[in-house]
Amino acid sequence: MAQEEYFSVRYALTLNVEPLADNESLPSVEQFEEEIPVPFRVASECGNIEHSLELDLAHLKREENKTLMNYLANQNTKLNLLLSFMLSQQDDNRFRYQSESFGASQFSFKSNSELNVGTLARVKLFLEHPPAAIYCYAEVTTCKPDNGQFLTELSYLHLSESDRDLLIRAALYQQQQLLKKRAHQRLED
Repeated sequence: MAQEEYFSVRYALTLNVEPLADNESLPSVEQFEEEIPVPFRVASECGNIEHSLELDLAHLKREENKTLMNYLANQNTKLNLLLSFMLSQQDDNRFRYQSESFGASQFSFKSNSELNVGTLARVKLFLEHPPAAIYCYAEVTTCKPDNGQFLTELSYLHLSESDRDLLIRAALYQQQQLLKKRAHQRLED
């Protein structure tokens, strides 16, 4: 099955990359779905609800709805804070890295140790916008020396469609932020 290609954006997300032990194999799709930890299921669902809420709120932008919009935004902020705390408990510093780039088909990061092409890994990606976390499996597709470290790229093997949608939205958001920053810099020059 050919992997669909999606654009990637350069951005530093916190992620955990845990190479599978020699005696571990990639789970079946059914095993993968059962294995997803509850906090990641909740985060995924919250991300989807938040996206739906943003679309609904776009219709309420009139002045008479400002109080309702502020209330809903504040409630959403409180929930996001709780969700962020809950997800931070899933971050394992033994496997923590910062991404160099990410997208809905692959991500890359630098590490001090080399991973062989074909290595399978259990991965957790911690998104900032939308606030969510993704649990998936990926495979090392490249690993090249880079300034005393190794630039490693992985492609997703098991990733739920709702999490792929979250990654697309997160990449688009970061791309928009980058474009806004560049436009602002041009205006200042």
